[in-house]
Amino acid sequence: MNLDKVYNSIEDILEVAESAEGKTVGEFDINKRLDSKGNKGGIGQILEEGLFKIAVNSRAEADFVNLGLELKVTAIKENKKNEFSAKERLVLNIINYEEDYKDSFYDSSFWQKNKNLLVVFYLYKDEVDKKEFPIVKAVLHEFDPVDLEIIKQDWETIIDKIKQGEAHNISESDTMYLAACTKGINAKSVRRQPFSDIPAKQRAFSLKNSYMTAFARRVIDKQSIPSLFNVDELKSKTTLQLLQERLAPYIGKKVSEIARLMDIPVSKNKAFNANLISAVLGVKGTKLESLREFNKANIKFKTIRLEPNGVPREHMSFEQIDFNRWVRDNWEESQVYENFEYTKYLFVVFQYDETITQNKNREPYLKGIMLWNMPEVVIEHELKDLWKTTKLILETGVELKATNNGVSNNLPGTKFNGVCHIRPKGKDGKDKVMLPDGQMIAKQCYWLNREYIAEIVKDVK
Repeated sequence: MNLDKVYNSIEDILEVAESAEGKTVGEFDINKRLDSKGNKGGIGQILEEGLFKIAVNSRAEADFVNLGLELKVTAIKENKKNEFSAKERLVLNIINYEEDYKDSFYDSSFWQKNKNLLVVFYLYKDEVDKKEFPIVKAVLHEFDPVDLEIIKQDWETIIDKIKQGEAHNISESDTMYLAACTKGINAKSVRRQPFSDIPAKQRAFSLKNSYMTAFARRVIDKQSIPSLFNVDELKSKTTLQLLQERLAPYIGKKVSEIARLMDIPVSKNKAFNANLISAVLGVKGTKLESLREFNKANIKFKTIRLEPNGVPREHMSFEQIDFNRWVRDNWEESQVYENFEYTKYLFVVFQYDETITQNKNREPYLKGIMLWNMPEVVIEHELKDLWKTTKLILETGVELKATNNGVSNNLPGTKFNGVCHIRPKGKDGKDKVMLPDGQMIAKQCYWLNREYIAEIVKDVK
């Protein structure tokens, strides 16, 4: 079959794309790519050949070059709530460390290749043959003006790291919507960078999984997401600067005073602090995670309470450990890597000025906020060390010993590396899970050391 069809307009291409909705991937596999061992050839290639009748290519310009339109085929999943979510990030073009820093945003290879995208969503289903995956939606993606301002800031963040000779320390969580994801056969796929002799992982521009989830829900389910900031604000200030501006009138005030100003009753409920900050930001009654800027950027909210000496009384806990997954997955698919590589945190910092910790009536004041993501150098050293050490212990068998306080184990503790450790979360150890070796252990979480947290937030004012 001759695969050189030329389209005269974007509308013509969209009409062809929309004709595939409701059909299956297998209906377009004209070259039987899915029949070959290992299912060689992506679904994107199958649709290029079988639906659009164009030859597969790897050129730098857009797929429909005469119209400047790039085709992206990507998977969505359906969760238990019958909501769609992106299965993965949307990978765009490879970052050229030695060239991309020379351009402005609108002249950049990223913008020239991706300013006009035709996105085709197909539904991924576990244990279903790829041929049976249904094509759900074809839609033209245009960057919303508010999103575009954040995308531009993200692009500049990535380019600035290259200019600073820090390409080897780029992390996906450095940015909000546009990320620099690793792109290569394995972690050893590296490239030269122009302002440092340290090789950097090969990376590509990508739209984050969280961004693509929000986009899919908007175009398929017609969900709308409330926004915290408008386009004019974002043209001159970053998300962090705007957050700081809105909280500035309340810095130094006690929690009860802020609650009174916001007309919110003080509560010990876990949601109180998040509700209080939502009100201060002007979106009272709205969960922070549901706001556009938090939702699309995968920003999670964490409260930190500092003692007068600047150190939290408690370590910071994260999710419960899935021990079977910890043993099964490789490093870049691991639970801890995914959490810290892809997540940004809004730390809202309170501090006590009362030195008597036993005083139940003491009350913290709002010290400030910061947007934080774990530096790549920490991810690849201390965090990876925690993962490797724990994996080895799990594979050889955890040592459990009865003590006066319950049961001890030899998993990495608070003195392990000064950054992270593993310990139970809860009042007692009665809630247990099975280890890969068959033993039962109290549910465990991974934590960041309180001294490490203190170092992170020491400059918050």
